[in-house]
Amino acid sequence: MSTLQLHTEEQIWDFLREVTDPEIPVLNIVEMGIARKVEIGEDGKVLVKITPTYSGCPAMNAIEKLVNEKLEERGVEEFTVKLDFAETWTTDWMTEEAKGKLKDYGIAPPEKSKEDDDFLKNLSSTKVVPCPFCDSFETELVSQFGSTACKSQYFCNACDQPFEHFKCI
Repeated sequence: MSTLQLHTEEQIWDFLREVTDPEIPVLNIVEMGIARKVEIGEDGKVLVKITPTYSGCPAMNAIEKLVNEKLEERGVEEFTVKLDFAETWTTDWMTEEAKGKLKDYGIAPPEKSKEDDDFLKNLSSTKVVPCPFCDSFETELVSQFGSTACKSQYFCNACDQPFEHFKCI
């Protein structure tokens, strides 16, 4: 007979909220929308599905490892962490709280991507992105890519601060 310690789905979600994104440590993987699903089988085995922010995201191996470590640390004995490619991650999955944390951290948060229906047109045009430090719209794109491929580099002419913008995906 199994002596598997049973955890509730809500407990597993709470454990996942303790796993931060290695590239943006002020955000956890739940509020980022990376942790997508928790299933607990009748036998108590846990399945956690995580979706990469984009197919080449270098942080996904680290995130998967961090989830494994967190579940082990919290006494979850039998579990599987599965990379799920069934849906394409979008910045729309980020919570409003996460977007606020990005701004407080000095990264301009993404807008709603559903409105940006022409991906190629949007790549060739420059968005007006408000500065996360002073809220000025006197900003300019410096580079399509910042410290990671999911961010672009901007400069604020009002407060003379460089900042990154988390791109809509």
